[in-house]
Order: sequence, then C-alpha cells, then structure tokens
Amino acid sequence: MMRRKKIFKFMGVGLLLLLIIGCIWYLQLSNRHKAIIKTTFLYKTGLVDSKWKVKNNSGKYTMISPTFLIDGIYKSMEGPKSSNYVQLSEDSSILWMTGFAVSALNAKTSEKLSNDFICHTNIDFNDVKYYSNFDLKDRIGKQYPRLTSLSNGMENFQFPKGYGVPMQGNDLLFITTESLNHNIKDITKWIKHKVTIDYSSEKQKPLMSQTVFIMLPYDKNDPYKGPLDPGNGSCIPVETKNHSYDDGKGNKLSGHWVIPVGKNTYSSSINQQLQIKDSLRLHAAAIHVHPFATSISLFDKTTRKAIFTSSIKNYTSKIGLEKVPQFSSEQGVWLYQNHDYELILDVNNTTSENQDMMGSMFLFFYDWELDTKLNKNIKVH
Repeated sequence: MMRRKKIFKFMGVGLLLLLIIGCIWYLQLSNRHKAIIKTTFLYKTGLVDSKWKVKNNSGKYTMISPTFLIDGIYKSMEGPKSSNYVQLSEDSSILWMTGFAVSALNAKTSEKLSNDFICHTNIDFNDVKYYSNFDLKDRIGKQYPRLTSLSNGMENFQFPKGYGVPMQGNDLLFITTESLNHNIKDITKWIKHKVTIDYSSEKQKPLMSQTVFIMLPYDKNDPYKGPLDPGNGSCIPVETKNHSYDDGKGNKLSGHWVIPVGKNTYSSSINQQLQIKDSLRLHAAAIHVHPFATSISLFDKTTRKAIFTSSIKNYTSKIGLEKVPQFSSEQGVWLYQNHDYELILDVNNTTSENQDMMGSMFLFFYDWELDTKLNKNIKVH
C-alpha cells in the first residue's frame, strides 16, 4: 500500500512538473502560435463548432467558417483561422469566378459584425491541375498559386463587367480565412466568417492573376538591429521564417517588415514578379496592406507615371483600415516588357510604437492565350 502511494505521489509530482513546463512553453510562444494551439484545442475537444457550412445557389457559393474565439488583441496575421477545400460544381464544365466577399458574423446569432474582426481571406488554387486542365503547363510553378486575397479594408472584390477567372467547376479551391482584433483588449467574443464566391456559367473574357509585393533587404546576420536609416531602403523583418526571400545573390529580403513611428515611403521593383513577355493588359487589382498604410501605387518608372494609386483610408478613432480601393477597368491599361515597374507604399504610423506592414497587389490581366484556346474549343483535360 505504501509503495502504491509513493507511485501515485511521484506521478502527481511528474504531472505537475509537466504542467508547469507546458505553461512556461506556452507563455513564450508568439501570439499567432498561441491562437493556433487554442483554436486546435477548442476544435478537437468539441467545445466550439469546428465545421464549415456551405451553400451553393446558382451563381453564388457561400461558406460559413468554424467558430473563432476572440479573447484579446490579434494583429494582422495573428488571429484564429481555418481552411477549407471547395468545389463550385460536381462536373468539369467551365465556370467563371467574377467576385469575392467576406464578412464577420456573431457565432450565436449570425448578426453581422464589424469588419474589424476580418484579417484576410485567401483564395488559393492547385496550379499543377489548373494549368494542366487548360494545356498551359509552362506556367506551373512560376509563382505562388494564390488567386487573390480579401483583407481588412477591402472585404469585397469584383472584376469589371464581362471579365472573370475560368476554372473547371469540380476543380478545388483552398480557402483560408483569419480573424483580427486590433482594438479591444478585454474581450471574449465568438465569431464566424461568411465567405462568398460569385460565379457565372456564361463565357467571360478570361483573366490571369499575378501577385506582386514589396520586398525589402535586411541584414541576415543581425536582422532585428535598429534603428535603420530611412533612406537606405532596408527593413527590420517581423520574423525571418515567413515572408523571407533570397534575391539570388545571397541577400535576404522580407515581405513583412516593421515600420517606425511617423511617415515613411517604401518601394521595390516588381519586374521579376510580373514576368511580362511583350505586353499585358491590366483590368483589375486587389490590394493587401496593413493599418497605417496611406497609399500604394503601381508605378511605371520608365514613363515616371503611376498606372494607378489606391488612396487608403484609415480609421481616426481606432486602429484599422476603413477603405482600401481596388482598381477596375473594362478598357484596361497596357504594361510592357521593356518598361521598369515598382510598387510604392506610403505609410503613417500614428501610434507611439513600431507596427508591422505589408504591401501587395493581386493583378489581373487579360489572358489572350487562354482565350484563344477557349475560342477554338480546345478540350480541357
């Protein structure tokens, strides 16, 4: 009996030590990783709804996300999130995506909530299958297969009339939606995201997506050293594990960086990302930036003129983006291979501490090559 008591005592002490070690480990995690652990625990234990609910009416595919717990401040790219694979139809007939939207809902009442709880919603595709279906295999692996992204300040996005992104209806899209809370520290709120994809079976003019974003150099040997000279074009990365790139010469670049207090301008070339062969006609652009961005331009350095500028409106009474205008044009704007293009981002950090920043665009060009194939009724696979 005494031996059994000792065993139980040692087991109790061991469990207590494991609990203490686990708590210390958890407290040292970043806010983003804490959110992942909490969300996984809630879903695995069944304490909250972990299922996606989908509804597909003709021309509109609607998804309601699992429940997210908002229990503190979650800055951009930190909040609880969930992903889901979707198909717009059960057969391989061509459908045309024409628009996307996301909104935040009260998990219990389905009442629409502030867009302050929306971080971003990414729409990804399988580029191997997608381009193989249209006999465009030379495009596979050329860029990250993200069709577009909705984010705080730009919660809906529509292509110009008559244009859309084609895909086989039974092809898969990968949807990830993430929550946000910049302002309310003392909070316990259960929310969901409603994601909508508008589509049509009527033939449109096909668009292809190109993702471009600002990448700034940082010191790979001492990445977090500051302050930096604002004029040298370098940055302090938020972290070096994600959104970190190599320029091909051994130098490191970051697409997610720290901005100091006050006004600053950041820019970088996007020629390599655009991969223009001869020319492309731009018809739409979705913008992704973080709070304190004030404008972002697609700039033609050859003509010294902006192709377009999105003038961004921040809230004045709280942290967040009230409006991030998209670019949309039925007529389109031409970009040329022999021109030099860059993104220019203006920011104004009105707080008393450093903030994080990104500057990205999802550019949609008329896809003449795909249009030719579709008009010739070339069979897709």
